[in-house]
Amino acid sequence: MSHDKFNYAKVNPTELNSSHRRHSYESLDMIQNRHDTAERVYTFVDNKHDQENLKWWQKFCLRCHEPDPTPSSGPSWWGKTFPFPLFPTFRQTAQQICIIVFFFLTWGVLYAEIGDPVGLNGELLSMTLLVIASYLVGWIWLKVTTLPALIGMLLTGILFQNLHLVHMTDTYRQLNQDLRKIALVIILMRAGLGLNADVLRKHYIAVLQLGLLPWLVECVAIAVTSHYLLNLPWIWGFLLGSMIASVSPAVVVPCLFRLREAGYGVAKGIPTLLLAAASIDDSVSVAVFAIILNAMFSTGSTTFNIIKGPLSIIAGIVLGGLWGGMTSVIPEKGDTYVVPLRFLSLFLGGLFALFISNLIGWSGAGPLAIVSSGFMAAYFWEKQGWPVNKNPVSDLFRILWIFFEPILFAFTGAQITLSALDPDVISMGAVCLLSCLALRVVATFLISFGCGLNPKEKLFIGLTWMAKATVQAALGPAALDLVNSGQSAGNPRADEEIYAKSILAMSVLSVVISAPAGAIFIALTGPKLLSKDSPTADTVENTERAYDVQENGTSTDL
Repeated sequence: MSHDKFNYAKVNPTELNSSHRRHSYESLDMIQNRHDTAERVYTFVDNKHDQENLKWWQKFCLRCHEPDPTPSSGPSWWGKTFPFPLFPTFRQTAQQICIIVFFFLTWGVLYAEIGDPVGLNGELLSMTLLVIASYLVGWIWLKVTTLPALIGMLLTGILFQNLHLVHMTDTYRQLNQDLRKIALVIILMRAGLGLNADVLRKHYIAVLQLGLLPWLVECVAIAVTSHYLLNLPWIWGFLLGSMIASVSPAVVVPCLFRLREAGYGVAKGIPTLLLAAASIDDSVSVAVFAIILNAMFSTGSTTFNIIKGPLSIIAGIVLGGLWGGMTSVIPEKGDTYVVPLRFLSLFLGGLFALFISNLIGWSGAGPLAIVSSGFMAAYFWEKQGWPVNKNPVSDLFRILWIFFEPILFAFTGAQITLSALDPDVISMGAVCLLSCLALRVVATFLISFGCGLNPKEKLFIGLTWMAKATVQAALGPAALDLVNSGQSAGNPRADEEIYAKSILAMSVLSVVISAPAGAIFIALTGPKLLSKDSPTADTVENTERAYDVQENGTSTDL
């Protein structure tokens, strides 16, 4: 790549404050940081002139490889040997290598302890390779298409399964289930940690309107249409509706982040409002799904199961809130190890709540306990000086999600065998899904009265609520897992297996259809439907706290 395409400037790192970095990053398309004695060299392509003269492959490289947002200290030979943007920066390459090495190290430890089951022909090795491949494909998918990486991860799982590159026996299906439960704990805990008490206090009516009412409309619509189009019993229809109606911040948040950078919707705080509403939406969806699933497969009294539903909600919120509040006292905030101790308190407490609530038949209490513990912990930590969703514990959960995101979506995709799918289920399921998505857009537009939004902003929120991903991947196989384990919901086993497979197929179909559609609609309609403002530094900082998105990798929210 010829040097006449670039402008060079030497900058003293101590003179480059956060404000300068922000403005520099927004005005440059490409930055290469090079460590040379005490100075760093920033290389960039000018927006107005140089980028127009770049060849198509150079523009493609810029699309795939983003600049580092802050100065890096990579070896001096890296930029000469692997010039940016033909190759990623040293920081990005090192990050990808670390993650891949961690997966292989995990496999190596298991092989040393277990032996042949994780050998070259073992199932655990194929599962490890599936996760690594899904992570890489997801990263490439994000860079090339700018669509959520989770779509590439899901498609990788489907591809591995149908090319017979991975096979899971009953022993490892249980491991699959447990890993998906851990991923669900991470999803819900991050939802709780991301809830801002000040936002809920000031805009609680708008948050509840946007978080509950559109969810309820789509849930009922899915139940009705699936009953008549897919021949699902009513209880199975509502089980499907409670899962499909959940919106995915994993798709919504990164897309809104790009709009926020351009100043769209910042003045009215639409991004922060949507994040809070999405967290409420996810929490309710998981709790209701767990209550319905537990009632279907429970062998106890019907009356007790009905009473147990609201009791589990109350118990989960109260016990989870107490546990979250306790983490602000124990460990003490000045403890040297306060960060890992608080992280383990929430993470292990969340695992305990989910697994124990399933064991005792109060499965609706676990998810709500996780969310409420995260919310109360963040509330008290903020009073101690830790900003909401911008504290060390949130960072640890974000790092954990980087590993569990490919596990969740790859394993969910690996449960789909294309040759075994009923074409009628896919076609009617697509009709059911698309019609209910359209109904949700209309319902959101009509329901969001009194929220201080104009018609264009209401339409934009309705389109934003179309995206599905994380909850569907985590809960989609749950009913099939119970059927395969021999439990019954009162119907013939053959019928229950058909119903459970239909729910799994619908969960995957919802991600494949709605995730890219939601991302595209947000990107295309945001600049047209939202007002553009010049956000202040405080507004930008608060919005960044709410979003908590990586700039150089896959989406890190729910």
